[in-house]
Amino acid sequence: MNEYDSGKMADILHSNHNYVRTDSPDNADVVILNTCSIREKAEDKVYSDLGRLNELKELRPNLIIAVGGCVASQEGESIIQRAPYVDLVFGPQTLHRLPELISQKEATGQPQIDISFPEIEKFDALPKAESKGPTAFVSIMEGCSKYCTFCVVPYTRGEEFSRPPEDIINEITGLVDQGVKEITLLGQNVNAWQTIDNFGEELDFTWLIEQVHQIDGLERIRFTTSHPLEFSDRLINAFKRLPKLMKQVHLPVQSGSDKILGQMKRGYTAKQYLEIIQKLKLACPEISITSDFIIGFPGETEEDFQATLNLINHVEFDGSYAFIYSPRPGTPAAKLLDNVSEEQKKQRLAKLLQITDSAHIHFSNNMVGTTQDVLVDGFSKRDTNQLRGKTANNRVVNFIGNSRLIGQIIPVKITAIAHFSLRGEIPQLS
Repeated sequence: MNEYDSGKMADILHSNHNYVRTDSPDNADVVILNTCSIREKAEDKVYSDLGRLNELKELRPNLIIAVGGCVASQEGESIIQRAPYVDLVFGPQTLHRLPELISQKEATGQPQIDISFPEIEKFDALPKAESKGPTAFVSIMEGCSKYCTFCVVPYTRGEEFSRPPEDIINEITGLVDQGVKEITLLGQNVNAWQTIDNFGEELDFTWLIEQVHQIDGLERIRFTTSHPLEFSDRLINAFKRLPKLMKQVHLPVQSGSDKILGQMKRGYTAKQYLEIIQKLKLACPEISITSDFIIGFPGETEEDFQATLNLINHVEFDGSYAFIYSPRPGTPAAKLLDNVSEEQKKQRLAKLLQITDSAHIHFSNNMVGTTQDVLVDGFSKRDTNQLRGKTANNRVVNFIGNSRLIGQIIPVKITAIAHFSLRGEIPQLS
């Protein structure tokens, strides 16, 4: 979502002020820090980066420094109080007002702050989406109404709201007309998307996927991030009957302990989560499943942690994102006694990662020797003489090929694994 928002900031500033991106702050007229407050010490990093930018501003007083995103929404006016050289502070829902904020700053000489939640206005004000390759993100909803006790998102992005389906379809159709082959639907809880049609009938996320699936020229559909509470049987069955929907899902569980899940206010038990996974695997045996885990939540005992490991071993995740718990300001969990030592948290994280990384390598090894459909999206990050692309289960593959293949879905034989990517070759060249 942050990557999507950053792209929209660049687009709207180019459209309204003719700004273009530069590789270095030294050459910039406007520097924007697009921030995230999910991780610990996000605020400290913001102020550290601002300190370095202040040195640039002392040399070039007309430089505009802006702080956007979730830390901006969380900290608000205190950013200006602590760093008075900052010119703009805006939240995730007011990034479309950047040109206006810049103009007001230039006209008044005063810092501008806008961290309101105008909801759909943001999308109405953004310029037409432009393709930057064969894949694209499309935000279909924002915010969160779940209020998990550890999470700051409802306070920084507001509650859930869904974009109108016609706006989403029009944006995707426009991107496909520009050559996009794969769309990733975005939302904090993407499968919570919903709307009501002209006849008063409720339309859900699966219905939206079905509409997107009908777009000619679109070949792949992904979505992230989903929540177990809205992972309906209809959505599960979509993986079986919709060929454009990639056989890969990211479904955060956070913990395998019912006690901890209750304290997190996740709204489901480990058993209920496992039932979703079982249904997914029955509907689509080849599906790749990844998840999120929070380690060392307040009150987590060794028994609770073992329950998480048991769940991991049962599911056999293809990959995971695991983090040590850190209290986020303003969340209910921040008031809980954090009685798990840092040493315990680190030891548990290392143990969990050892298991999940081994499972990831196991899945990769099973792909060696197979031929996978790969969407070629550009050049390898480490070797520009090679191409790179992604398999249906979202694995990165690097291989030798002609640049004319970029944007195409081609068969690639997997020959070896790297740490978190694969090596391959085009069968005709073997």
